[in-house]
Amino acid sequence: MSGHPAAGAAAARPLEQHVWPTTAALTTDGELTLAGLTATDLARDFGTPAFVLDEQHFRDRARLFRDSFSEAFGSVGAEVDVYYAGKSFLSVAVARWAREEGLRVDTCTGGELAVALRAGVPGAEIGLHGNNKSDDEITRAIEAEVGRIVVDSFAEIDRVAELARAAGRDGGARVPVMVRVTTGIHAGGHEFISTAHEDQKFGVSLTGGQALAALQAVLEHPELELLGAHTHIGSQIQDAAAFEANARKMLALRAELQAATGYLLPELDLGGGYGIAYVPSDVPIDVPALARDLADVVGSVCAELGTTVPRISIEPGRSVVGSTTVTLYTVGVVKPVTLEDGSVRTYVSVDGGMSDNIRPALYEAEYTARLANRTGSAETVAARVVGKHCESGDIVISDIELPADVARGDLLAVPATGAYGRSMASNYNHVLRPPVVAVADGAARVIVRRETEDDLLSLDVG
Repeated sequence: MSGHPAAGAAAARPLEQHVWPTTAALTTDGELTLAGLTATDLARDFGTPAFVLDEQHFRDRARLFRDSFSEAFGSVGAEVDVYYAGKSFLSVAVARWAREEGLRVDTCTGGELAVALRAGVPGAEIGLHGNNKSDDEITRAIEAEVGRIVVDSFAEIDRVAELARAAGRDGGARVPVMVRVTTGIHAGGHEFISTAHEDQKFGVSLTGGQALAALQAVLEHPELELLGAHTHIGSQIQDAAAFEANARKMLALRAELQAATGYLLPELDLGGGYGIAYVPSDVPIDVPALARDLADVVGSVCAELGTTVPRISIEPGRSVVGSTTVTLYTVGVVKPVTLEDGSVRTYVSVDGGMSDNIRPALYEAEYTARLANRTGSAETVAARVVGKHCESGDIVISDIELPADVARGDLLAVPATGAYGRSMASNYNHVLRPPVVAVADGAARVIVRRETEDDLLSLDVG
């Protein structure tokens, strides 16, 4: 890339490996490489902004969850299914990778279900949840014979049963369902991603016996098979204690249902929400330790209650894909701004922004970044990385130290953008959504192509 001053003599700042993909490295000139490919070459071949996804890192993370939870729960006599939470990022290629590594796929809309089916994931290995499923979505899930439909309310129990009858399932194989339960465990980095407190839209609360009544209501429908209970307490959680407390409540509910009806739920889904590192100070959750702790809790509580250990399912999404991906941007305007106290903040504008990463605006999410095409000067400036949109809140990184010679034409890399970057991307200001480029073993390929103006105009019927 051209247009920047000569690089400083200082050595490149080392990579904080727990934030970056495992194949990320630096050349002697301080250029970022991913799976052996330089940032400059990736930008030249695929343009910017672009999501660059490390395939091997994704597969490694998927296997880590599969093996850690299978080993830990095997020690207490339980089998485990790991569902990749497609809402974090889903494409045909990613769904295939997940299945190849022994994971199932969790979906929450008809569109996600369509992608999983297009990828060849068998219906039996797909789950569908959501708080406001349409009749069409439920019907398609029934027709695809998905392994579970997670019902979210009393009204939805009746609707799923009615649609099961309409699909002819009243005299044949029952439709497997789980009931989503809100346990009152408050966890997650921001109020909007804490999903198990009572005053929110998801699930049926334990309060006042509501969850117990919902489970009993499913048992009253001959078209439905009560597979189990489902819970999800939030996102970006880095403390295992919240998951352990949640598991205790779910196991107690299971025992309560057995006492009331004689029916022992065969399965519990303990959700996901496991935290990753976005900035160097973050400590990602220890997956093997979490698996061991949860297995110990499940085993000991079941022994206390006198029940068998249920089959367990979990739903990692961000914790599988989040750290796999780096967003590459090209720097445009660099503008020093003098503040009221006399200090200077350097605004570094990039060619994307809130259309490819809305999380800072929604959740005050924090990220880090670095120059990707060279080392840069030893001297740094207090900077704010901003996008190109007509919003003052279009901020990618609010406060960061960048090399003082950062200039137009430089490449900037932001790690840990695999989850909810492309999946929450928009066309705000009619900006085109970036591609997803998979890298592995020195090769790169597009798995989700960049949008074009023709794509935008094809939807505008005039």
